[in-house]
Formats: sequence, C-alpha cells, structure tokens
Amino acid sequence: MESNFEAAADALVSGDLATLQRLIGASPDLVRARSSRPHRATLLHYVAANGVEDERQKSPKNAVEMARLLLSAGAEVDALATMYGGEQTTMNMLVSSAHPAEAGVQEALVDTLLDFGAAIEGVGNAGESPLIIALAHGYLGAAETLAKRGANTDSLTAAAGLGHLSAATRWLTNTTSQDRHRALALAAQHGHVEIVRLLLDAGEDPNRYNPKGFHGHSTPLHQAALYGHSEVVQLLVERRARLDIEDTVYHGTPLGWAKHAGQTGMEEYLLRCEHS
Repeated sequence: MESNFEAAADALVSGDLATLQRLIGASPDLVRARSSRPHRATLLHYVAANGVEDERQKSPKNAVEMARLLLSAGAEVDALATMYGGEQTTMNMLVSSAHPAEAGVQEALVDTLLDFGAAIEGVGNAGESPLIIALAHGYLGAAETLAKRGANTDSLTAAAGLGHLSAATRWLTNTTSQDRHRALALAAQHGHVEIVRLLLDAGEDPNRYNPKGFHGHSTPLHQAALYGHSEVVQLLVERRARLDIEDTVYHGTPLGWAKHAGQTGMEEYLLRCEHS
C-alpha cells in the first residue's frame, strides 16, 4: 500500500489524472490511506500543497479535477493530519497555501471541498475558522468565497479583513482589546484604509506588534508597506506609526520590507519620511 500511496501522491501533484484514476481503481482504499511520514496526510491533503514534503507542494492546473476524483471515490473531506504543530484539515491548509493561489485554483478548490461537505467553520485545533485563516494569510479571494458560501462573518475581525466598514463600525462597540488588535492587523494587511482609520480613532496603537497568528513578528505598517497599500501607509505614518521598528524575524523596518517586495513608490515615500 505504501508504494501505491507514494505513486498516487506523485501523480496528484503532477496533474497526472489518468495515473491517479488507475491507481485508485486498482486500490480503492488509497483514498483513505495515510502517508507513513510524521504528518500522516491523506491524498486529499496533498491537494492543498501545504504542510507536506517540500517537493510535493505543487498545484497543477487540474487540481480541482484531482480533488473531485478523490472525494467522489470516498476521501474524507475533513480528515485531520499533523501539520505545523496542530491537527489540520485540507481546507485549513488550502486557504493558507501560496501554491494553489498562484496556480489560480484556490477558490475553486474551496468551493469543491464545500460541495463535498467540508465544515465551513472548520474542525481541528487551528483555533480559527477557515475564513479567518485565509484572511490572516492574505488570501482575500478564498475568504470571500467562504463568505459567499455562508461562513460566519459576524465579528470585527472578519469585517475588518473583508473590508466591510459598516459591519466593522457596528461591531466595534462590543469587542475585546484582542478583537481590535486582530482587526487592525487584518485591515492594514488588506488595505482597508477606512477601517484602519476607524480603529485608530478608537485608540488602537499602530506601534505594537500584530497578535500571534496574524504576522505577529511585524507591525501594521510592515504589512501595509509589504503589500503596497499606500493610503494605509500614509495614514499610519500620519498617526505616528514608527518607521524604525524592526520585525522580530528578519529584523527589517517597514522601509526594508517595501524594498524587499519591490514596492518602489512605497520605498520612496518611506525614505522621504525617514529624512523629513
């Protein structure tokens, strides 16, 4: 079984649908089998291209067909595997993965998993819904897909990440400090300038590091500079966001992050601010 699993995993990540069909046809139990590696992933987990061995973190253009083949053959849509220090579903790994996003298949895969009964609010011990996971990792399209399919958006955190100003305004009066901290991190990361303004007006500190799980090694200014959100960057600077704070992993300032990301206009603006 192990050799068949390895062959099936290779076929899956390379987009070889015919070989995957043949292997499953010959051994139907493959769809519920587990890798012998410490993560104990199922074949479906490989569709997310995340948390498995590096060389298999690939998303073929026909990834949706691959997922549908596995699920139609009986793959467990919310099976858990041990990844990143917790028990994770394919959905959790999918909405936090760069590879399916870059291949243009992430949102369609979200729909596919939901079509086959994936828990829209998540399972396991990740601590957040798939929608919040998607927002925290920068995948707004995946988050919007989940929202359209009925994921819970009734929180300041969700409203801030999705850019829903009226909902964020409504939720602001009934939230905790941690909620507002998360909201500022997401609003800055996704470029929602009016929500950033709302939170700063409510007293949020632009100079504290983002909370754990929301790029906690960096500040809102780092994230806004990285993604080139000029209006957010200008607002944060106007509200006395410090330019000299270094992130705790790479020891870079917001200017350094802008330079690393090739955000030329942002780099020039921050350089001017540093010398003013």
